[in-house]
Amino acid sequence: MAIPPAFADIPKAANDLLNKDFYHTAATNFEVKSKAPNGVNFNVKGKSSHEGKTSGSIEGKYADLANGTFHFSISRYFNGHSRTTVVVRPFKRPPTHRTPTRAKNASNPFDSAQKKSQRDESTVTGSASGPNEEAVPESSPSSSTPTPTSTNPIASTPPPPQEHTATPTKSKHEAKRTKERRKATDSSTPSALSGLTLTQSWTTQNSLDTKVELDNQITKGLKAEVLTSFLPASQQTNARMNLHFKQPNFHTRAFVNLLKGPTATIDATLGHEGFLVGAEAGYDVQKAAITGYAAAVGYSVPQYSAAITATSNLSVFSACYYHKVNPLVEAGAKAVWDSKTSSTVGLEVGGKYRLDPSSFAKVKMNDRGIASAAYSCLIRPGVTLGFGASFDTQAFDKSAPKVGANFVFEG
Repeated sequence: MAIPPAFADIPKAANDLLNKDFYHTAATNFEVKSKAPNGVNFNVKGKSSHEGKTSGSIEGKYADLANGTFHFSISRYFNGHSRTTVVVRPFKRPPTHRTPTRAKNASNPFDSAQKKSQRDESTVTGSASGPNEEAVPESSPSSSTPTPTSTNPIASTPPPPQEHTATPTKSKHEAKRTKERRKATDSSTPSALSGLTLTQSWTTQNSLDTKVELDNQITKGLKAEVLTSFLPASQQTNARMNLHFKQPNFHTRAFVNLLKGPTATIDATLGHEGFLVGAEAGYDVQKAAITGYAAAVGYSVPQYSAAITATSNLSVFSACYYHKVNPLVEAGAKAVWDSKTSSTVGLEVGGKYRLDPSSFAKVKMNDRGIASAAYSCLIRPGVTLGFGASFDTQAFDKSAPKVGANFVFEG
């Protein structure tokens, strides 16, 4: 049983095909990804719009490691200038006290006592015929001479039963209990924060954003997120909490704005053999009223998917379709109708063709005659270059096409 997608991702395949990797929306996009030796990921983004405005951000992301956790500290100075300093300090896990185990070749006193007892018994049994007495040869079947029997009372007495001395080795159950105790000790250590992810970013709008994620720790399938933002210029703060819960055939989310309202948006998706049904609702605690609702149905398999959604209080309807024709060709279409503002339906179709394993091309066109094209190529490992253009086919001589470029460097 597979986990269904989130409510917003029911039409994801068609939306990605028609909206993702079209680079004409900005004049230049620049992104640099790197990973420090201590495991912290850094991401620097820059964007230049066609109107001349620029924006950017720097982001540091830490996912828990086996040797402990990292603490981020940010210092801010606003005496005419803004500066952010990120300090990363690893804290190693304290040593765990474990019961010393015996070395592989070390002698065991119980084994020595057992071997000594066996030697004593063999000495007493072997001395029945005397140390200097020769052994009596076996008589052949044809011999009529009777075999002489020993008259030694010690030899005729059977040896005492040998007592079994158990070697002090741990049984399977004891070893399992010891392993569980060690695991519980490690999990109780404050440094062991398995599933913790910390992300901090600073944007050119002078916004300091922090995101803390805890995945599969409170209960299986639950992911908790706490997001905070701080604007030093206006001293504005915001805090949100997101919960994601995934189970076979069920996926639900809750987004709570803690400082405004508070308000909450909850959605849920049910899935069975490719069929999907989802709903979303918003609620304002202070006003005690529902602020919005939406619904969606869909069908999704690896080769194709289709979805119908109704958003904005069931006033905006959309239908989309995605088809993976073969490993090289993908096609999709989307229709949107706003029942409150328009009587016509907007239509958009697009396709993607993979030229080779490292490059692809995409095209799309809508009912207004706006055509867009994009090309992406992996020049070398870690360097991706993309170009995109958009132009109005109905007024090609009046409106200039929009051209954009995208650069991604990964280290």
